[in-house]
Amino acid sequence: MTHPDFTTDINAIGNIEAVPVILSMVKHLTGMRFAAVARVTEAKWVACAVDDSIDFGLKPGGELVLESTICHEIRQHRKPVIFGHASQHPIFSLHHTPRTYGLESYISVPIVQANGDFFGTLCAIDSIPANLDEPAIAKTLTLFAQLIAMSLDSQTHLEITKEALLAAQEHGRLREQFVAVLGHDLRTPLSAIRMSADLLETKVEDKRSLGLISAIRNSSTRMGVLIENVLDFARGRMGGGIPVKRQLVDDLGRTVKLTLEEIQASHPNLQLIHSLDVPGAIYCDALRISQLVSNLLGNAVTHGSSAAPVSVRVYPEADELVISVANQGPPISPALMPLLFEPFTRAEAGQRGEGLGLGLYIAAQITTAHNGNLSVTSTLESGTCFTARFPARFKWG
Repeated sequence: MTHPDFTTDINAIGNIEAVPVILSMVKHLTGMRFAAVARVTEAKWVACAVDDSIDFGLKPGGELVLESTICHEIRQHRKPVIFGHASQHPIFSLHHTPRTYGLESYISVPIVQANGDFFGTLCAIDSIPANLDEPAIAKTLTLFAQLIAMSLDSQTHLEITKEALLAAQEHGRLREQFVAVLGHDLRTPLSAIRMSADLLETKVEDKRSLGLISAIRNSSTRMGVLIENVLDFARGRMGGGIPVKRQLVDDLGRTVKLTLEEIQASHPNLQLIHSLDVPGAIYCDALRISQLVSNLLGNAVTHGSSAAPVSVRVYPEADELVISVANQGPPISPALMPLLFEPFTRAEAGQRGEGLGLGLYIAAQITTAHNGNLSVTSTLESGTCFTARFPARFKWG
């Protein structure tokens, strides 16, 4: 039975979706067959997450006698401990921990939170020797430990902010401030995830590990989009709209094409039809237009029929640029239509799909900031089509 004092810590580690992948990669990088995240206090050593291929016998919530572990010492000096062949090591050949547990190889890295609190360790062990002399191994595990610490900090910040939100629900702007702070805090661990994926990709060759790395990168990309949507929402609500920087852009067609290619790469099964007839120069914010297209296309992918293609058209009409995204599938409910471009309405209306319901709101705000408008038609026969129009200065080549 797990000691109740450690249930919160075990759950906190369990809530970090990257931990199982981290433990798998620790085993792969070191060649060792047991990896774990441990909570280490003045009196206890408790396993919070475990990847065990040697039947060591520990499960989440399992304990070791603190004094029998090297983690007890690491808690004091807060430095990694690494050895690959204990029986031949000048110090650890005489140490009680390798003798007690029959260990030859060992690596343990401290997990220290932003406020200086020592949480525990990220560790790996094995009864056979391992080559741990490569400096990149220690650096990578240190990066993983920092990622875990930052994720724990983010959870702490989230809980603190939630409590503040519940205590001040009467203040209408607190919701926007909350998501802004949350989005900002998530950027740090997300950067660590991306950096870890890039580093790991240079160190591994087998297909299974490369697949895991690809999954990490794809998930972090989607998280990045959600974070930027949250920040844009907060900026828009607190500052009177989403800011845009309009200027004459000569290669908007290329920008839109790259956006479509990124969406296609993230959804390899997507049937995407596009027609891009973009003039030589348009007065707009190219990055925001890319975000507009990405949000409309993401909405079509999420809510449209996977058996039918999604169509994207960009073309000039009179003195306007028109961007349309169409998909097949069930029509949008008439009750939802008036609220479609308001934030969070899909979740509040019980609609299916992932995300926060901010994509269409942000797309509408970007169009408005370009002095244009975003409209929608949706029928069972014709499908759903979102159309953005805004005035532009054309410079025909």
